[in-house]
Amino acid sequence: MPVVTTDAESETGIPKSLSNEPPSETMEEIEHTCPQPRLTLTAPAPFADETNCQCQAPHEKLTIAQARLGTPVDRPVRVYADGIFDLFHSGHARALMQAKTLFPNSYLLVGVCSDDLTHKFKGFTVMNEAERYEALRHCRYVDEVIRNAPWTLTPEFLEKHKIDFVAHDDIPYSSAGSDDVYKHIKEAGMFVPTQRTEGISTSDIITRIVRDYDVYARRNLQRGYTAKELNVSFINEKRYRFQNQVDKMKEKVKNVEERSKEFVNRVEEKSHDLIQKWEEKSREFIGNFLELFGPDGAWKQMFQERSSRMLQALSPKQSPLKSWVRRRDFE
Repeated sequence: MPVVTTDAESETGIPKSLSNEPPSETMEEIEHTCPQPRLTLTAPAPFADETNCQCQAPHEKLTIAQARLGTPVDRPVRVYADGIFDLFHSGHARALMQAKTLFPNSYLLVGVCSDDLTHKFKGFTVMNEAERYEALRHCRYVDEVIRNAPWTLTPEFLEKHKIDFVAHDDIPYSSAGSDDVYKHIKEAGMFVPTQRTEGISTSDIITRIVRDYDVYARRNLQRGYTAKELNVSFINEKRYRFQNQVDKMKEKVKNVEERSKEFVNRVEEKSHDLIQKWEEKSREFIGNFLELFGPDGAWKQMFQERSSRMLQALSPKQSPLKSWVRRRDFE
């Protein structure tokens, strides 16, 4: 186990040892009883005020190198990540996945700011704080959710939750009169950067909705929402409903056209097959006709044979006496 530092606090005011016990070289080792990382996903992550951590073991400060080497099973590295998490999306989940997998044995605490703080320092949210808390509880990477998290992390907050490291993307976050609200965390060596996911953010999602506002308003009117619920004026409601009817008619016409095209294609295919079969039968018929009635056909041969028989039948037969006389003349 890492050795407890004897320094009281750093220049930033963050304690270098988060233990309330006085450091001592002869201090007996006390077993850690802090909550362990979740091993099953059959239930949502608990809230911090429900865990009731009563661990009395000193929470010695770790370096990033020590944390990466691994810690005892009963001493997970407590990583903290915070945010608004409005319209929870894959970018949020990926950031939390990175925070969770920073170290071999880590316990991820996620702080979610309240509506009051968020509206004051950042702006209005789509989801209220209760909805945002629940979204985080059901993320598989989260071990514990801290409600009403502070906008700027204080030494008291870090000590209360026994936080070892804070995970966030490395871009300076200017807010609440500060150029970077994580500056003092970075100076204390407690900051571990994560990577942002390009192409997805809450602002991007809201921009898509605002850009295609008419489409989504019409969509929800079709699904049974009232104009009042959508905050749509009477005139716009009628316009949207008319557009929906026009779209339905267009869809019907399109379906009719598609069915007509399918019918024409089927007729063309059948016509092609019929023509091909007719050509095959025609060639066969012509071949049979020529074989029967052609210059050397069977019909000519048959006609010649019949003609020969008729001539033979019509020609008078010679009598035996004339045949005998002729033979005698030659003799």
